[in-house]
Amino acid sequence: MHEHTRRDTEICYALRMIELSGKRVTVMGLGRFGGGAGVSRWLCQQGARVVITDMKTEEQLGDAVGDVADLVADGSATLRLGRHDRADFTAADLVIANPAVPMPWSNEFLLAAAEAGVAINTEVGLLIERLPSRERVIGITGTVGKSTTTAMTVHAIRALGLPAVVGGNLGGSLLGDLAAITPETRIVLELSSAMLYWIERVQKWSPHVAVVTNFSENHGDWHGHIEHYRRSKQALLANQRPGDVAVLGPGVGAWADQVRAITGRGPGRVVGMESPRFDGPLAVPGRHNRVNAAMAIAGVSALEPDAKAGDIARAIAMFPGLPHRLALAHEHAGRRFYNDSKCTTPDALMMALAALSEESPGDFSKIHLIVGGYDKHADLSSVAALATRVAGLYCIGVTGPSIAQAARALAGPKANESIVEGPGLAKVVPAAIERMRGGDSLLLSPACASWDQYPNYEHRGEHFCSLVREHTGALSTSER
Repeated sequence: MHEHTRRDTEICYALRMIELSGKRVTVMGLGRFGGGAGVSRWLCQQGARVVITDMKTEEQLGDAVGDVADLVADGSATLRLGRHDRADFTAADLVIANPAVPMPWSNEFLLAAAEAGVAINTEVGLLIERLPSRERVIGITGTVGKSTTTAMTVHAIRALGLPAVVGGNLGGSLLGDLAAITPETRIVLELSSAMLYWIERVQKWSPHVAVVTNFSENHGDWHGHIEHYRRSKQALLANQRPGDVAVLGPGVGAWADQVRAITGRGPGRVVGMESPRFDGPLAVPGRHNRVNAAMAIAGVSALEPDAKAGDIARAIAMFPGLPHRLALAHEHAGRRFYNDSKCTTPDALMMALAALSEESPGDFSKIHLIVGGYDKHADLSSVAALATRVAGLYCIGVTGPSIAQAARALAGPKANESIVEGPGLAKVVPAAIERMRGGDSLLLSPACASWDQYPNYEHRGEHFCSLVREHTGALSTSER
């Protein structure tokens, strides 16, 4: 599937499942929110000698260090922070690469490991190698909507009375749950493009049911260019078999044929969802969630062909939503406050705006919008263009100044009253609340990642909610 460079293929090894007891294992990347903690703990439980290494310092990693403090204290793991030591990679028996490490094909430490003949894997790869069966696995990817579609899917499966677990990007590591996963357990995996990049190289694996919600430009910082991103996403289908199913959403209906032309393999059945929409009752708002619901129903139906369509639909209708995804955080004095911190792309932002303006499609005049953060090399011109359509545009983070500058150029004389530049939520939230009137909404939907100011989008969303409560409380006190 990939033809990056010669070294891109040299860096990966088709692994057999190895005995881990007594092995030297280097975990590359603890992560700012402990992404490496779960796999490190599991490796220690298997008797491996673990080195956890991260380029960030203890101060930069914050609470993540505490997640592995007991492993370090009892001697199960060694923590090396603020740098990588080449010897940790070349003298190891196994390296576990954090998928967040960008462009791994050019990473000097991974290259050194590969040149030394050291096997390289990922946390999700270790899981896949140990699953009792792929016939109960549904894998979900896409540029937007994959987390909600994944959550809807596992919610529906459990509502049918079937055992199900969720992992990958959503739900944390499943390695610690392996003992409880039986051949009857349904496994729902949200898989990022980075995870799929590694899975294709190491495991050559695809799930029994593959769901692709959609595709648009994203993660240029990791992949380098959009075609590499596309090929990584397509890897979800690359090793499917004649008995497998691919559920393909808008704009990706040709992917099965494209993959088949390259690999000679692919799903036996394709469920095309070019215009998906769930028309029944739905607890979560927005047209995009009706799309997500339709994709989830199709995926569950493919995994559970004996389940009644009506039962699946009723289960989806009761799905309560995910935190930080267009969640109503607060109401005060006729004003509403929405936490959509998970929104990290311009496309996801437009979906959120459309959801809040369903009664008057395209009318954003009562929406105060907070945008900005780390852009992942995405084009944010469409975000700046919203300055002329929303009640107020509040720009934060590392991209805040450039968005504000572009917005002012478009907004003209209105700029001073409609555009507020951060730098952070602590400034723009009270500014927005002061300007809001009855019937207005304040929407945190940044169209950017949080990593410039927060460990993750959850922290950003929680900070927003706390500021809203603080400042609406102050207002209500002054009004009494």
